[in-house]
Amino acid sequence: MQVPFFRPSVGEAEIEAVTQCLRSGWLTTGRLTKDFEARFAETIGVKHAVAVNSCTAALHLALESLGLQRGELVVVPTMTFAATAEVVRYFDATPVFVDADPRTLCLDLQQLESTLSALRAERPVAGLKPPYGRVRAVIPMHYGGQMVDLDAVARIARAFDVAVVEDAAHTLPASYRTDETTPWISVGQRSDVACFSFYANKCITTGEGGMAVTDREDLAERMRIMSLHGMSKDAWKRFTNAGSWQYEIVAPGFKYNLTDIASALGLTQLNRAQELWRDRIRVARRYLDAFANEPNLLPPVELANRQHSWHLFQIQLQTERLNIDRAEFIQELKERGISASVHWMPLHMQPYYVKLFGYAPEEFPNANAAWQRLVSLPIFPGMTEAEQEHVIDTVSQLLKRHAR
Repeated sequence: MQVPFFRPSVGEAEIEAVTQCLRSGWLTTGRLTKDFEARFAETIGVKHAVAVNSCTAALHLALESLGLQRGELVVVPTMTFAATAEVVRYFDATPVFVDADPRTLCLDLQQLESTLSALRAERPVAGLKPPYGRVRAVIPMHYGGQMVDLDAVARIARAFDVAVVEDAAHTLPASYRTDETTPWISVGQRSDVACFSFYANKCITTGEGGMAVTDREDLAERMRIMSLHGMSKDAWKRFTNAGSWQYEIVAPGFKYNLTDIASALGLTQLNRAQELWRDRIRVARRYLDAFANEPNLLPPVELANRQHSWHLFQIQLQTERLNIDRAEFIQELKERGISASVHWMPLHMQPYYVKLFGYAPEEFPNANAAWQRLVSLPIFPGMTEAEQEHVIDTVSQLLKRHAR
């Protein structure tokens, strides 16, 4: 049996929506994209949404709208995808890495606070020495689809006068609460800007695509203008009876707009978001039950006050108990028809950042330890019981066979 790492859940409704868009004669940014933005903002519970062609674009626009300048600092987790930090480098600004929480692999909040304290006091932090520029923002990343405590992040951010930009690439739908007596708070409701991904394997997909959401009208307007060449007018209306051919360039913007073709797919997927989420939960629960008493791996921790998106299902091999390493384990899965992945090599270990800042792996010990043991197993809506059984049986057999 072959089990892919991911298989998109795209059906006749999505195909029909895209077909209708193609037949309409309007393919680029237009009415469908505006509808997608409005529906997405309503779903999250915020005032504004700006559709773009990737989460990377959304993160870039978020930082630009907040006024990030050359030489300033943005605090980011080391346990994240390249985009979270590379958008900081677009400005010739400096990403300041923070270690991972060893339970959730999200941003470690104690480390966040101590790092901001050190920067304010002009003390050295890993890879950096004073003098420092202004700390402009912090970007918490919701690892695997489980939210970090954004109330705590917001409290810390206010104390140090920095903005919060959520990297919510893994997270839709998702929510958190402080305890059982407080209401659930959706992803995107406690930050200056939250940025979502609609890449092919994300919780909903447009193939490629992303969204930036905010309650701040000034940030939304700036991101909207900068998403399409810095045009002063709504670009798609120029070619309708409601618009004018005349526009002005008010800033050197970017080409980040989302097409109506992608938005047609996105609208249909958004209608199915709860259904797709429930199916991810089904797969995750079966994995959790199967691996609950397995001594040679650690399953992901789901906190009590979280509604997890389950974009990823990551295990950590107890490599000290095994006679193979992580790479050999993944290879043996592959030989048995199972595609697995790793999320991720921490950014402080990536060659670019090692060269730029001189990091050593052990400077962020939690991320370094997890990285050497992480394996992401297949999880996707529509995964069959037979496919999941094959993954569970194979993982269990390999762990038993290679136990010391």
